[in-house]
Amino acid sequence: MKVSVKTPATIANLGPGFDSFGLALPLYNVVSVEETVLPGSGIEINIINEKNNEKSELADVPTDKTNIVYKAIELLYNFIGQVPNELKITIKTQIPISRGLGSSSSVIVGGLIAANELLGRPADEKVLMSIATEIEGHPDNITPAFVGGITMSSWEDDGSVVYRKLPWNDDWKLMVCIPDYELNTEISRSVLPKEVPMSSAIHNLKRSAMFVDALYSKDEELLKLALKDKLHQPYREKLVPGLSDIINNLKHINGVIGTVLCGAGPAILVIYNGIGVGEIKEVVSNSWNYFNVETNFLNLPIEKQGAVIL
Repeated sequence: MKVSVKTPATIANLGPGFDSFGLALPLYNVVSVEETVLPGSGIEINIINEKNNEKSELADVPTDKTNIVYKAIELLYNFIGQVPNELKITIKTQIPISRGLGSSSSVIVGGLIAANELLGRPADEKVLMSIATEIEGHPDNITPAFVGGITMSSWEDDGSVVYRKLPWNDDWKLMVCIPDYELNTEISRSVLPKEVPMSSAIHNLKRSAMFVDALYSKDEELLKLALKDKLHQPYREKLVPGLSDIINNLKHINGVIGTVLCGAGPAILVIYNGIGVGEIKEVVSNSWNYFNVETNFLNLPIEKQGAVIL
């Protein structure tokens, strides 16, 4: 038996909601899990990049038991008192890795749902989310990968994930600006301080509350205020050349609501109201061209559906 699951890309943080807010995008990875028929054949992991011009992206992805998909599946098997012995795992990727688009969360979630289906669904959504978050380390990407849409989530002390889906105004458009280089998430997190000023914490608390209210009230001016962050973006600017200039210059473009780093970066998300597309691309391109960085622009809606079994 073989089970395949398609899981969307995600963007975490969305400005002030560090490790909490996230949204899903219509870019997908597909993970297939099947039990092999030959006893003793062990674990086989195959990774296929469906973007032929980006094969180098997968050079460092492990294909042994250190692979994050296998680790997640192993935890699920352990949950029901079993050990995965003979499995073939195939990962087909479309989501660029190490760009802040939730590529790892996508395959973790896809692998878990596929393995759970293969085992006869012994685990419910709560258990799967808990396992996935344990592997990923935070739920901001995991939650929208599971359920789609835009979410706020919290990883509780007991290991559970509490989340709610939030509304989105379809008049607000998304432009994802993806540079042609990778930024390792561990490196991006390493520049964050262990302690932050009380004023920064209060700032983000206020902005997070504004963000939620802006989504429910569809208040564009409030959303502009809400997208400002002091907990992670200021520290990551040195890892994303041109980020500060891009954010500041886009403030003056008619139609731009706000600009945030996609997760740990280096991709950037621009939220706008449907106008100024050419000017947005020009500002981003000019800033990154100065650093010899090429940009891929994607205008995408929010993916309202999460992971699906094919």
